[in-house]
Amino acid sequence: MSRISSRLAAVKDRGRKALIPYITAGDPHPKETVALMHALVEGGADILELGVPFSDPMADGPVIQLACERALAHGTSLRNVIAMVAQFRQKDSQTPVVLMGYLNPIEHLGIQAFAAEARAAGVDGVLIVDLAVEEAGDFGGPLREAGIDLIFLIAPTSPAARIQAVASQAGGYLYYVSVKGVTGSSQLDVASVETKLNEIRRYTNLPLAVGFGIRDPQSAAQVARIADGVIVGSALVSEIEKHQAQAHLLPEILKEKLGAMRRAMDNQGMPS
Repeated sequence: MSRISSRLAAVKDRGRKALIPYITAGDPHPKETVALMHALVEGGADILELGVPFSDPMADGPVIQLACERALAHGTSLRNVIAMVAQFRQKDSQTPVVLMGYLNPIEHLGIQAFAAEARAAGVDGVLIVDLAVEEAGDFGGPLREAGIDLIFLIAPTSPAARIQAVASQAGGYLYYVSVKGVTGSSQLDVASVETKLNEIRRYTNLPLAVGFGIRDPQSAAQVARIADGVIVGSALVSEIEKHQAQAHLLPEILKEKLGAMRRAMDNQGMPS
């Protein structure tokens, strides 16, 4: 069982839902990223998603696009991101880390080299936004051999046949995109999300984590009632942008912001 699967099973056994924060590696500066990862764990993260900066992040809204620009301005590369995970692992050997990004940097490095280096650093999962499941064969093999889960996105518009195809290739968890749009979108319709999650569960036993459009404790708690995991990205990256000139304050700021979501999720369904 992978570190991701083990963590999600342990979270479920405790009657909780997984909280999965996303930040872009190298934002606001590469030297700050590992401290922010540790702060997110202290704030209640069960799994970390670490974005690999890319020059054309097509699925991301303006907040994460700008984060990628800031990271790239400091020269943050895929190998730098892998090195950050290795540094994180010096103090934390338990929290699963998922790299989230696009095909181009991985293809440039080479899938075999990437899988080997990512495994050595302690990467647990990879989510390649623009990797279609029909083209995943060349990537899935080396990653699975390295013990790395290949995680896929499912959209509100995904038909049953595509959900089945994705579920047959995926590991770790499935990332359900809660809105028809880019990251940071605000039109979160919890009832529609619940309907789609119920459909997806007919085709897989993998945990279902929901992202896009989750920006505060209330929305995190709403999604926690219906999903196995809650993914929050733009709300955290917005704080990084806002306080980038005071980077020393960011670990505590992110810890507190994520902690509020953690408390709301843990309290959902309890009498007031």
